[in-house]
Amino acid sequence: MGNRKLVIVGAGGFAREVKWLAADITASTTTDESYEFVGYVVSDLGNTSPYDSTDEILGDFSWLRDNPDAFDCLAMGIGNAAPRLKVADELEGMFGVEKTAALWPAMVHPSAHFDLTTAKIGPGVQICASVIGTVNLEFEPFAMVNLACTLGHEAVLRRACTLNPTVNISGGVDIGVGALIGTGAQILQYLKVGKGAVVGGGSVVTKDVADDTLVVGIPAKAR
Repeated sequence: MGNRKLVIVGAGGFAREVKWLAADITASTTTDESYEFVGYVVSDLGNTSPYDSTDEILGDFSWLRDNPDAFDCLAMGIGNAAPRLKVADELEGMFGVEKTAALWPAMVHPSAHFDLTTAKIGPGVQICASVIGTVNLEFEPFAMVNLACTLGHEAVLRRACTLNPTVNISGGVDIGVGALIGTGAQILQYLKVGKGAVVGGGSVVTKDVADDTLVVGIPAKAR
């Protein structure tokens, strides 16, 4: 596959974790993927925070248009589901949906373990360290699974949904487009979490969650 020049979209804490993810993939002896970190880009240079790696920001999204030879691929460095979805849509519009597969590689940490022969993994997916899954998993484009999550059989993670660390997804669960599952939450078997929904950290979901709904608690209830 060769060494690919990588630009990460976003410059905060999760963007730095994606930089580490790329470095671990590059250092692994179990894959031929290799990345050379170029820098970060952000949507708005005037809206950076003290938590951003400002010394490594290349520019805003116009930098991508103006410097097409400076990078080979992109990785999403945004860990919150709603802006992750928004930026994915914006950049697909900029570059064309037909270029998504080549431009946004799926990035799976070498320590993640699940049945790759039955998994479907879309462009821009990120699966972080110590994730454990089983069989027939489906990851739609830009879905993200953070550290030490567990995924049951036939789980479906739809576009740009985000699982924070140590989430447990039981078999047959369907996580909707742009949904956010908070740290340590559990989703019981064959349930559906709707588009844009938010499950609070530590919650236990025992019934379907409607679109654009926040649920918290044990059992999780709408707020």
